Amino acid sequence: MQQQRQELCVIGDRVQMQHNGDGSGSIVQIYPRDRALSRVEPGGFSGTQAERQQVIVANLDQTIFVFAAANPAPHPRMLDRFLVVAEKAEIPSIHIAVNKVDLITPEAVHHIFDPYARIGYAVHYVSAQSGEGLTELADLLHDQLSVLTGPSGVGKSSLLNQIQPDLGRAVGRVSEATTKGRHTTVYSELIPVAGGGYVADTPGIRSIAPWDVEPTELDAYFIEFKPYIPHCRYKDCMHSDEPGCALRAAVEAGQVSRARYESYLKLQAELNELYIY
Repeated sequence: MQQQRQELCVIGDRVQMQHNGDGSGSIVQIYPRDRALSRVEPGGFSGTQAERQQVIVANLDQTIFVFAAANPAPHPRMLDRFLVVAEKAEIPSIHIAVNKVDLITPEAVHHIFDPYARIGYAVHYVSAQSGEGLTELADLLHDQLSVLTGPSGVGKSSLLNQIQPDLGRAVGRVSEATTKGRHTTVYSELIPVAGGGYVADTPGIRSIAPWDVEPTELDAYFIEFKPYIPHCRYKDCMHSDEPGCALRAAVEAGQVSRARYESYLKLQAELNELYIY
């Protein structure tokens, strides 16, 4: 069972401040959160009482998950985990930004990411290098509390620098030896957007485990599964080897992506090990 221990206050929280006589300030009240993008804290002891919730950003209007078309190579199963986390948090608007599209052919990048657009996610093909798609991405940030997050080395800070040059975010290179991004952003920060709004720039995420998602509810966070789940023979169908599973039938018929289904099964197996009933 997961134990909900977390920070009292994180970026995005709404608070009441008290001004002290020496010019400093103190938080005297933290208001309830509408929502929070959370994961299991890395390095915790999974499945034990020491496991912790890590809130990435609170009270978000939207998430923009940034992946690279290449360098580093994209990992759709990691993207699937980000999407589960966002669906669990009931984030109102979920976007996928694919950076570095200038590094590979359009056919190759669309083959990887178009399936997400077909199931209803907003996918934006952008390049911090060439400027492709940056106007559209900048427009998304106006008057919203947004987070740009994703794996290390995908160019989140580079995109922010191109969208608003005075942000002055530190930008690093992708290690040629390991093809893994170095952590250039080492803390989370809310940055004002010109014209209104805030964007949270976060450290690159190497792993993400959904917080407070049980194996029995995981199917609800794969949005394209929803039309088929009510038609399974058993109400508690886990969609693995049960007879009369409508979801597996949809996969076999090509109506649901086999890759996404396999991603679901892998994450479900991990959650089964995590939860103690």
